[in-house]
Amino acid sequence: MRVEATPRIELGMEVLQTSALPLGYVATRLPTPDSKIPHVSERGFRDAMARVAAGVVVVSARLGDEFRGLTASSLVSISLDPALVLVGLERESATRAAVLETKAFNVSVLTRAQEFIADRFAGRAPTVDWRTLRHHLGSNGVPLIDGCAAWLECRLTESHPAGDHDIVIGEVESAEIGEGDPLILWDRAFWTLH
Repeated sequence: MRVEATPRIELGMEVLQTSALPLGYVATRLPTPDSKIPHVSERGFRDAMARVAAGVVVVSARLGDEFRGLTASSLVSISLDPALVLVGLERESATRAAVLETKAFNVSVLTRAQEFIADRFAGRAPTVDWRTLRHHLGSNGVPLIDGCAAWLECRLTESHPAGDHDIVIGEVESAEIGEGDPLILWDRAFWTLH
């Protein structure tokens, strides 16, 4: 049985309703910036960044017997040799603390069918119970969510403070490909390519 999200837009992308904003939300047009104004408003920045399409991932970590995870849309490949990725982690998150302490994290690249997982790890749905979430452990002992488009196992190499987040850089020690259309965040809604 194939589960389809509704409503559909047949433009090469498919919109998935997100709990954050109603379908059809359109950011207001901002006036032409005045170069004499040195400050960008928080709303203006959020509206502009919402127009940048990004893949949706769960970054996971392990601290002792406890698993941690958060939804991110800031994963970037930054080097091929060595294989490096960076991701922004909220400064106050338990996942960030575990990554910094253990020097390891994994990335599960979510599929279109995993929107509910993105919402859960973003705090917009009931909290995550790792005991009931289908997952497996990577070779580094950190969880990877089953059924994803891809998985990365990373060793932390650097961390840099950046406002209310930290930029963490990880050397990719293992990369695997799964199946499924990617989950994409654009204009405050979930989409996919097909």
